[in-house]
Amino acid sequence: MSKTIDYYVYSGSPFSYLGHQAIIDVAQKHGTEVNYKPVFLPGLWKNSGAVIPAERPLVRQHYRLIELQRIAHFRGLLINIKPKYWPVDASLADLCAIAIVATGQDPAEFMSRIFKGMWVDEADMSSAEEISARLADCGHNAEDILAFANSEKAESIRQTNTNEAIAFNAVGVPAYVLDGEVFWGQDRIEYIDHALSSGRSAITG
Repeated sequence: MSKTIDYYVYSGSPFSYLGHQAIIDVAQKHGTEVNYKPVFLPGLWKNSGAVIPAERPLVRQHYRLIELQRIAHFRGLLINIKPKYWPVDASLADLCAIAIVATGQDPAEFMSRIFKGMWVDEADMSSAEEISARLADCGHNAEDILAFANSEKAESIRQTNTNEAIAFNAVGVPAYVLDGEVFWGQDRIEYIDHALSSGRSAITG
């Protein structure tokens, strides 16, 4: 039976951007399905005691910017560490990803375009117009996806995803769950690769 990776993500997270293609590549390497589960990030942070970057000590804010550049170089990706439209409420983009999943489609390419828009192209990814254009570019019916994204059903799914991530002890995003074992951070993707390659038992406590 094929394994699955639950992928808890927030479109406004640079670390989610930096790990997005890498987790897809690992899943494809092992024939593993990815379950895309956008979350309400403040809910995870409230549970784990994290705070927004602007409220962190200056030494941590500075180190975060170094890490973003270092990881981007390691992953072979471009990144603007101080994009024009950030902080940003990426809820609509996340809810569109949820809508794509709910209608039986793959949100990976759409999510890639949202990440690139935010972290490379200096686009406002809270804008319905910008999001609609990327939906259309991916071949989705933008009107239908946006209608679902703005529904109570989509918000309910996001809350369920958030509750699941909290239950798995996800500290933040991105977080990946394999066989009940949570891996927090894009820098843990190689550990997931190893877990799948080795067939080791899950470590859950």
